[in-house]
Amino acid sequence: MFAHVTALLFLIFCVRVLRDPRRFSNAILLGITLILPPMYEFVDSDERSMPLTITVLGACALLGLGACALAFFLIANGVKMVRKEGRSPANLLSLLTGLATLGFIALLGTALVYDSPTLVRIASVAIPVVGYVSFLFLSFLGYAFLYGRLPIRRNVDFVVVLGSGLIGGSRVPRLLANRLDRGRKVYEAQAARGNPPVLVTSGGQGTDEDLPEADAMADYLVQRGVPEDRIQREDRSRTTEENLRFSKAIMQELKPDYRCLVVTNNFHVLRAALTARRTGVRGQVVGAPTAAYFWPSATIREFIAVFLSHKVANLGICLALGLLGLAGAMVTPR
Repeated sequence: MFAHVTALLFLIFCVRVLRDPRRFSNAILLGITLILPPMYEFVDSDERSMPLTITVLGACALLGLGACALAFFLIANGVKMVRKEGRSPANLLSLLTGLATLGFIALLGTALVYDSPTLVRIASVAIPVVGYVSFLFLSFLGYAFLYGRLPIRRNVDFVVVLGSGLIGGSRVPRLLANRLDRGRKVYEAQAARGNPPVLVTSGGQGTDEDLPEADAMADYLVQRGVPEDRIQREDRSRTTEENLRFSKAIMQELKPDYRCLVVTNNFHVLRAALTARRTGVRGQVVGAPTAAYFWPSATIREFIAVFLSHKVANLGICLALGLLGLAGAMVTPR
């Protein structure tokens, strides 16, 4: 039964990805599909030679060890991130997530050891909420990995490179240079086939910048051999959504039936794809490399942004799960 349901869900997932991979519901469906086989093993374990209690204890031990290892990795990464990038709130996300994970583990352990009614109730609220958020995060992570590796087979009319801030008010940083290099490679590969796309550099001017990001990005590309007449500059945007909306207006004016490819960094690919779908941009998103130490905090930031983009539904579900957990703890005999 579970095998048939899993196969059906996977088939639905594949069809939805082929129709439009830029949906977060695809990530949720992938997550459900992947957790069904372990659930089947858990439910069916009482029919096997290993007792159910041993199975549960083994699974809990593995989850606990994995969570502790993840927490210490995030803390170490967070310290490195702060040393290299500074103490901005975004740069602290990996460190704070690691500390929060250790705090959650400590809460569960203390509630189990001391059997305190108050701690048990707090844990009963936290467990389903943390479980739900963890499921969404792992679904996001898995689908972001998959989406970033979907092949782009057709030629495009435009390659949109999203801006990300300048160093010293005028220089292209390594993070943005990776995006521009990826966009340039797409341009060169398609130009070699006789159909060079137009590169759209997208980024406005921040209060700490001497010129719009779009101009610095265009200069970077020209210095590396891209013809000036194959570059369009979108120099008004301040956010990813504005990047895409304003670039869409440029593309529609030049070619109403355009197809495009959007280039950003790999940690930003899925959220940019979701935004591209919401803003009506006709094209997929590809990623450029990111320094390994930068990736965890950036990925957590992206997940938080996606989570809060559906905050009414997600926070409502968290509240409902927390209340159910509390109700269960209060009615369970001690």
